[in-house]
Amino acid sequence: MIEYGTDQNPDLLAALRTGDWLDAQHFPPLRYAVPGILPEGSTLLVGPPKIGKSWAVLDLLLAIAAGGRALGAIPTGEARPVLYLALEDGNRRLQDRCRKLLAGEPIPKYFHYLTRIPPGRVLDVVAEWTERNPDAAAVVLDTLGKVMPPALIGESAYQRDYRVGGRLKLLADERAGLALLTNHHDRKAGSEDFVDSVSGTHGLAGAADTILVLTRQRQETDGVLKITGRDVAEGEYALTFADGMAWQVSGGDLAKAAEQARTARLTGDLGDRSAAIVTFVNSHAEGVRAGDVADHLGIDEKQTGEYLRRLEKSGRIARWSRGVYGSTHTPVGNVGSVGTDEPEPTLPTLPTALQEGS
Repeated sequence: MIEYGTDQNPDLLAALRTGDWLDAQHFPPLRYAVPGILPEGSTLLVGPPKIGKSWAVLDLLLAIAAGGRALGAIPTGEARPVLYLALEDGNRRLQDRCRKLLAGEPIPKYFHYLTRIPPGRVLDVVAEWTERNPDAAAVVLDTLGKVMPPALIGESAYQRDYRVGGRLKLLADERAGLALLTNHHDRKAGSEDFVDSVSGTHGLAGAADTILVLTRQRQETDGVLKITGRDVAEGEYALTFADGMAWQVSGGDLAKAAEQARTARLTGDLGDRSAAIVTFVNSHAEGVRAGDVADHLGIDEKQTGEYLRRLEKSGRIARWSRGVYGSTHTPVGNVGSVGTDEPEPTLPTLPTALQEGS
């Protein structure tokens, strides 16, 4: 009889679990460093160069470290340590940016940063910092391009990207409640699926738990933050880039920002009247009738009905019941808890530096 669990015959099913075991477990809820925006785990923030990504992550980190409001509106809970690997900045620039964002308030003590790290040691640096700060909330690597290793011999670009992304994810997974955000550039070609905007192969996007895509037209202040992931609700939020430095949630909260982003997307290629009708319909949670729209816009009710039917057919609005039209969107719900004291099971040992292949 074969004896399993020895060096010669390892038990390959030692980690096997059953449905009743899984059903009996109690896991803590997903935690957020910034509710609705930055959950625990590995997150990839993607956007064009010089669009304001570094301003955005700095705003998030300062809010977490101070226990303030991120993006001008989102409460982050109790102040907690954060680490900013600002590999494209120096002390003077970072001080200047912090002071501008904080508008006279002191830079919080829980804001930790490095502008240089030894080559190939980024994961070791993060691991050592989190060991010294067990209550750490977030780490930001800005940018991935500064530490991205070359492909190993015989390794495809996809395999390299997935190896790097997988090790970032494993590092985050080993530390319950830690959000590890990596700043990365997007690809220049446009795409209908915003996940395809991640520069490089699909390896990086496939390995990440969450993907954030920040978009803004040059010379414009209006932007959109899109989010998708394994454990988070997919969404998009309208933002404003104020004074060329401060990203702010449009409307003052995520629910209003989501509605504004959705309305802008639905009306972007419409004429003025159709756009006004879509905006009016989406702004009334209780639904509207043709007469309501006609009175608001001062146009014929019969003509309004034709507009509503065309817009409903094109998917811009929904017909809730006979003669009643409303939004096609489900409102933003609960975005999860800021923190929890329950521990999570430990995961495998931390891997070594990014460029190593094993």
